[in-house]
Amino acid sequence: MGDAGRLNNDNLELKSINTIRMLALDAVEAANSGHPGTPMGFASAAYVLWTEFLRHNPEHPEWPNRDRFVLSAGHASMLLYSLLHLTGYGLSLSDLKNFRQWGSLTPGHPEHGHTIGVEATTGPLGQGVGMGIGMALGLRRLSAVFNRPGYDLFDSRVFIVAGDGCMMEGVAQEAASFAGHQKLSNVILLYDNNHITIDGSTSLAFSEDVPARYSSMGWAVKHVLDGNNLAEVRSALSWATEPSLQTEDERNRPKFVSIRTLIGFGSPAYENTAHAHGSAFGAEEVRKTKINLGWPTEPSFLVPDDVRQAFLEKTGKRAASYKTWVDLSVRYAKAFPAEAAELDRWRHSEKIDGPLKEVKPYLSDPKGMATRQAFGEILQGAFKSVPGLFGGSADLAPSNNTLIKGEPACSPETPAGANLHFGVREHGMSAIMNGLALTGYFRVYGGTFLVFSDYMRGGMRLSSLMKQPVLYVLTHDSIALGEDGPTHQPVEHLVGLRSIPRMTVVRPADANETLAALDWFWSGHDGPLSLVLTRQKLPVLGQISYAELSAGVRKGGYVLRETSLPVKIVLIGSGSEVSLLLSVSDDLLAHGVGSRVVSMPSTTLFDHQPLEYRRSVLGTGIPRVFVEALSPLSWAPYASESDLLIGMTDFGASAPGEVLMKEFGFTREAIINRIKEQFKELF
Repeated sequence: MGDAGRLNNDNLELKSINTIRMLALDAVEAANSGHPGTPMGFASAAYVLWTEFLRHNPEHPEWPNRDRFVLSAGHASMLLYSLLHLTGYGLSLSDLKNFRQWGSLTPGHPEHGHTIGVEATTGPLGQGVGMGIGMALGLRRLSAVFNRPGYDLFDSRVFIVAGDGCMMEGVAQEAASFAGHQKLSNVILLYDNNHITIDGSTSLAFSEDVPARYSSMGWAVKHVLDGNNLAEVRSALSWATEPSLQTEDERNRPKFVSIRTLIGFGSPAYENTAHAHGSAFGAEEVRKTKINLGWPTEPSFLVPDDVRQAFLEKTGKRAASYKTWVDLSVRYAKAFPAEAAELDRWRHSEKIDGPLKEVKPYLSDPKGMATRQAFGEILQGAFKSVPGLFGGSADLAPSNNTLIKGEPACSPETPAGANLHFGVREHGMSAIMNGLALTGYFRVYGGTFLVFSDYMRGGMRLSSLMKQPVLYVLTHDSIALGEDGPTHQPVEHLVGLRSIPRMTVVRPADANETLAALDWFWSGHDGPLSLVLTRQKLPVLGQISYAELSAGVRKGGYVLRETSLPVKIVLIGSGSEVSLLLSVSDDLLAHGVGSRVVSMPSTTLFDHQPLEYRRSVLGTGIPRVFVEALSPLSWAPYASESDLLIGMTDFGASAPGEVLMKEFGFTREAIINRIKEQFKELF
C-alpha cells in the first residue's frame, strides 16, 4: 500500500483527499462516537469518483438522470457528509460539527429524506447493495420504455460503496446474484476491501475470494491493488464507466471493483486495526494522525480555501450534464408528446385519483374466492391504470397471483417486461423493491408467503423508515393454508408487521376489501403496505354497499353488521375470520342474543382514527370477542380483562386447512361454546 496522502499537502489533490479524512476524524472525535476508519481509508477513491465520474448537480439534487451514489457501508456516513459539504449540497460545517446530535442533518447513518443528497437509508449492512441494484434495474426499465433513438433520456449509473460486512450479509449476496442474472450493466459496486471488521481481521470469520464470487455470479471484475494510487483508481473507474474500454462480454455485466484500502489510513496507532472501525481516536491520536498526514493540528474542521474552491469547480463541471439533460428532455417532449406525458404520469403516480375506478366491485357470493385470487384479478386492471406499476414474486408467482397476463418477463433481452422474477430471494427482493421505489417512478409490488416475511423484515423496516410506497403481497395468511404444516403457517407474523412504525397492514375479509385496500394504497399513500391474503376461498360479503365498505377499510375497522336485537356483544376479527363471525352472529341471534360484527382489516389504520370513532365501532361497556387464526397479541391494546381473545398461542400442524381450523377452535360451534363459557349472563 502506497503512502499517497502522507506529508504531501502541497499537492492540491492530496490536500483535498486529506480534507475528507480530517473532517471525518474531527466529526467523530467531537461526537465521541462514530466510524472514522472507512472514510479515512476510502477517501482517495471517493474523491476521484465524486469529482471526475459521478454525474450530479447539488442545485438540482433529484434530477431524474443523475447518477446514484449509495453508501451501503452506512457506518461510514462521515465520508458521504464530508463530500456533500465540499461539493455544495447545503451541509454546513456546523452540520458536520453536530454529527450524531439531536436534530442534526448528519445522523449516525445516512437517512433518505432527512439529508439532501442521501439516496437511500443505509446502515444495516448489505441493504444498500440491494437498493442500489434495485435503482439500476429501475433505471434500465425506464430507458427501455421511454428512450428513443437519439433521445437517451435515461442512461445514468448507480455507484455502490460496500465493505467487508456488506459482502458477508446474505441480502447483498441475493441481490448481487439477481443483478448478475439480469446483466445490469449500469451498476458499479466499489468494494472497500480493507480486511477489517469490528471483531478484528476478516480472517477470523471470512476467507473466501470475494471478487471470484462476484465473477461467478456474472459480474465483470477489476482489482485496484492500492486504493491511494489515484492513477490506478482512475483507470478502474474509467473501465467501469466507459464501454469502449470493456470487452464485449464485460459490457453486458454489472461491474465489481475491488479496491484494497487501509482502514484508519494515517493513524500511527490505529491504521489497519479494528479500533479504527467504530471508535473515536482520542485527542492525542487525532493530533498524531494530523501530524503524520502533514495536516495542521488546529483548528478542527479545517477546509483550506483552495480545497473548497477546487471542489466547487470540479463539481460545476460534473453538473454540466444536468443542463444537457434538460435540453434533451425539452426536445424529447416536443418529439414524443405522448411518451413525455406518460413519463410524467409515472413520476407523479400519487396524483392519480381513483386508480381502480374501472375495476368493478364483486357481487355478493357465498362461495366467493380466495383474497389472493382477488388480488390477481385486480392486478390485471391495475396494470392498465396505475402508472409505473411493476413487480413480481420470490418464485411464487402462481401462488401469489402476481403475474401480469400476456406480458413478458423482465430480462436482459426484454428489459421493458412487466413481470419480475426475483427468484427464491425474499431478503434481496425487499431491498431491490426499495431501490425501485427510490427512483421515484415505480409503484412496486412483490409477493411471497406471509411466513417468509421474516426473511424480508430488514427491507420492510427500511421501506417504512423511508416512507416508500412498496406493496408487500403476503399470501397463505394463517393455519388454514393447510398441509404444508407449521413451518409454512404464520402465527406471530401479523403482530410483528403491525408493530413496524409507518407500515400499514391490511388483512381483507373478502375480495371487495382487497379491492378497497388497493384503491386506497394506489391513490397515493405515503409508505408501504403489507397486504395479507388467504389461500382458501372466502365468501364475498354483501352486508353493506361497496362505498360503505370502502370507507370502512380506509378507516381500518368498521361495523359490518348489527342484528335486529339490541347489541349485547361485539364480535371483532379480520380476514377469513370475519365471515366466520357472521355465522357466529347468526347463531347468537337464534339464542336471543343481539350482536355487532366488526371487520378490522387494518389495526394500523384504525389506530389513527379519532377516539370517538374507535369507541363507536368497538363499543363500550359490553362484552367483546376478538378472533384471528394467528397470535392474539394484536388485540391487547383494545381488550379489557373481561373480553375474550381467540387466537393461536402455539404453532400449527400439518393437515387440510378445514381440519386445522376445527381442531384449533376456529369454527362457529367452538366459538359459540367459548362465548357461552365466558359470558354466561348473556344466555
